Amino acid sequence: MEKRGIGKIALLLSLGDGDIESLQKYYENKNYIIYRGQAGSMDSKKIIAAIETAASREDIIRENYHEEHALYHAIIEALSGYCRGQVLLGEVLRSAGLTFTIVRGTLVEDEPSSGNWIAVVLYGQIGSPRRGFEHEAIGMGIQPI
Repeated sequence: MEKRGIGKIALLLSLGDGDIESLQKYYENKNYIIYRGQAGSMDSKKIIAAIETAASREDIIRENYHEEHALYHAIIEALSGYCRGQVLLGEVLRSAGLTFTIVRGTLVEDEPSSGNWIAVVLYGQIGSPRRGFEHEAIGMGIQPI
């Protein structure tokens, strides 16, 4: 099996329909820290806060500038992709309901020299706050710690 990058690992965990638990355990055994959660709002600040709170609560990041800053930029990068360039939701009458995945570990699987990184993937529905007027979207952010 080819070595996977942290982004592909996060994407597989976000998009997987099958046995996510076994895939998650496989990568946790390779020293990746993984968390999957859900968020939904018309306010991007609430989605950012939900991801930051989960990362802190699950000990994915510690309370220091470098780790918090890396997570923040990974979230903003992922939101930029998810929102297609404009990190705006309610301000432009859009809502989001998404699953987020946070992965922390080496940039490349089984290569400790690749350093410590964090990846955030957002996958779900975005669109008008009216039921049936939404569509799928995805965004990913990767930052070094």
